[in-house]
Amino acid sequence: SDAYTAGLVKVRDPYPFGVDPSWRGSRSELPFLNSLKMKMSILMGVSQMNLGILLSYFDAKFHKNALDIRYQFIPQLIFLNSLFGYLSLLILIKWCTGSKADLYHVMIYMFLDPAGDLGENQLFWGQKELQILLLLLALVAVPWMLFPKPFILKKLHKERFQGHSYRFLGTSEMDPDSEPDSARSRHDDFNFGEVFVHQMIHSIEFVLGAVSNTASYLRLWALSLAHSELSTVFYEKLLLFAWG
Repeated sequence: SDAYTAGLVKVRDPYPFGVDPSWRGSRSELPFLNSLKMKMSILMGVSQMNLGILLSYFDAKFHKNALDIRYQFIPQLIFLNSLFGYLSLLILIKWCTGSKADLYHVMIYMFLDPAGDLGENQLFWGQKELQILLLLLALVAVPWMLFPKPFILKKLHKERFQGHSYRFLGTSEMDPDSEPDSARSRHDDFNFGEVFVHQMIHSIEFVLGAVSNTASYLRLWALSLAHSELSTVFYEKLLLFAWG
């Protein structure tokens, strides 16, 4: 919208999208852009990780693998969004309300003192109760990813093998040695220890990856900061000086 004058101050509504060029050259330019780029990096990272989890759902659905949906897709979605999805929500609320809440303090004390008073860092009513609930969900999601799937696979394999054996026992006289190799080896094909270790590695990798991948996306902020500062120095100290 057009600018208007309030007393001696020229007032203009903020841009609906993008960064107002009036920040350029101001004393608050660097802190403002740092905060903006850091938060945008987190939002991009969490969005893309959620996209990856969503794609795993369609993959499991395509292969008709209900175990992966129940014991991989759902707990992964809960864990990621209980922590980093919540952080993304706080970022959006802070942007929309103009709050001065310290999100570092909020996230750190969500683990150290979940029932503590948030004080000036409270962004909305019921935030403390929501944080406790999200923390409990994140804690439940880890064993949910780790334990059920290996034991269910073991049970399914055992039932399948027993049913196969019963079918052979119900037939007429058959030499055990004449049993097909696939039937004799079916029980040996399932190694519970190997399946459990694989599931444990996968679960730990996801939990640690949720943290490390979010930190990796912050490198976008660091690279953007470095490039912007270098381009500013190049423009002001070289081009303007040469073409003065």
